[in-house]
Amino acid sequence: MRTAGLRRERLAEAMRQVLSEILIGGMKDPRLAGVVVSAVELSGDLKIARAFFSVVGDQERERQAADALHQARGYLRHEMGRRLRIHNAPDLEFTRDRGYERADRIDRILSSLPPRAEAEGTPGAEPADDDD
Repeated sequence: MRTAGLRRERLAEAMRQVLSEILIGGMKDPRLAGVVVSAVELSGDLKIARAFFSVVGDQERERQAADALHQARGYLRHEMGRRLRIHNAPDLEFTRDRGYERADRIDRILSSLPPRAEAEGTPGAEPADDDD
């Protein structure tokens, strides 16, 4: 059974690469400019592929990209199946990847905190020598 999981992971990574290539070079829809596929997850039976995408911009830009991906999913499925030589290519579902946004938000919060002063007695801190 371990080989089935490994096969699914390899196929998901290959699908991510192919979808990225198609979006970069093979799409004429301007709403898909700047869309990046960050990951693909396959269902256990390999019939559904959930592709996580990110796009720079506001919520309107995000909505436009999601609509364009939804409209193009038949073409993307066909082209992905052709390039990967998959007889029954999985149905595509597109989901917004919010991982980068969350990481950026956490980074901004952490950078806004004041620096922590080194208190005496903290682990790893050496005591000051006053005998000099």
